[in-house]
Amino acid sequence: MKKTYLFVSIIYIAIIVLVLEVITANPNEQTATIQTSANLIPTNFENENLLEQIHAYANENNREPIDAKVDPIWKAIPGYNGLEVDIEESYLAMWPNETFDEKLIVYKEVSPKVHLADLSPSPIYKGNPEKPMVTLLINVAWGNEFIPDILDTLQQHHVRATFFFDGSWVKKNPDLAKAIYDKGHEIGNHAYSHPDLKFYSRSQTMKELKKTNDIIEETLSIKPQWFAPPSGSFNDETVTIARELDMFTILWTVDTVDWKKPETSRMVRRVVSKVHNGAMILMHPTQPVAEGLGQMIQEIKDKGYVLGTVSEMMDEKRIDQ
Repeated sequence: MKKTYLFVSIIYIAIIVLVLEVITANPNEQTATIQTSANLIPTNFENENLLEQIHAYANENNREPIDAKVDPIWKAIPGYNGLEVDIEESYLAMWPNETFDEKLIVYKEVSPKVHLADLSPSPIYKGNPEKPMVTLLINVAWGNEFIPDILDTLQQHHVRATFFFDGSWVKKNPDLAKAIYDKGHEIGNHAYSHPDLKFYSRSQTMKELKKTNDIIEETLSIKPQWFAPPSGSFNDETVTIARELDMFTILWTVDTVDWKKPETSRMVRRVVSKVHNGAMILMHPTQPVAEGLGQMIQEIKDKGYVLGTVSEMMDEKRIDQ
C-alpha cells in the first residue's frame, strides 16, 4: 500500500513540474510557430490589394499562344507560345515588401493547341511572324574553298546556321562535312545529285532523299529533320515524301542570289533591308557570302534580331527581348 502511494505521489509531482515549466516558458517561443504560420496567410488589406494589382497587370499583359497554321500564301507557319503571368509565383516574389513591382513579375509560357507536326504536308518559307529571329540557310553542293572562312565568321559571331548537304557532296567530302557539324551547326538534307525534283517521279524523289539521309547518317551519325529542295524546285509529292521520311520541307524568305556573284556590299544591304521576324536567308558557300557574312550578321543583330538554326526558328519557345 505504501509503495502504491509513493508511486502516485511521484507521478503527481512530475505533472506539477511540467505544468510550471510551460507556464513560465518564454511567451515569444510559445507563439513563434503560430506567428510564422499566420504570416504566410495574406489577411490584411495591403496583401489583398497586391493580389488585385497582379491580376490587373496579368489581364493587360498576358499573350495568347499562336497556333501553327497553313497560310494561303506563306504555307506552313509554326506556332508560338503564349505568355502568362504566374499569379502565385509573382505574389510570393512581391509579398515580403507588400508592394507591387513589375520587375518581380514571373511569367510562364503557354503552348499552342496546334503544332507544326499537326499540319498537312506543306513547305515552310518562314518562322512565326511574332518571333524576332532570323535563320541562315546554307546549301552545300560545291564551293569548298569558301567554307573555312564562313565557318570562322560564324564562330566569331557565335552564330549557328543550318547547312543543307547534297548527298553526293558528303560522299566526296566526309571530313569537311564533319568539320561543319563539329562546329555545332545543324545539318539538313539537300537531295543527292542536285536534281530538279519538280519533274521527278515518286520513286526517284524517294531515292534522292533517302540516299542522302543514309550517307549523312553514315558520316555524322545523325538523321536530318529538315529538307531543302535544290533550286527551290518541288511539287506536292516532294513535300509529302519528305514528311514520310520524317522531314519538313524548308524554302526561304530572303535570297542572297550569291550564285550570280553580286557586289558584296550591295548584296549585304539588300538582304539586311529585307529581314523581318521569322526571316530565313538563303545562301551558298560563295565568295560574296564569305566576304560579307560578318557584316550581314552584325547588322541583323543591330536591328534586334536573334540568329538561330531552323530548329530554333521552328521551336514554339519564345525569345526574351
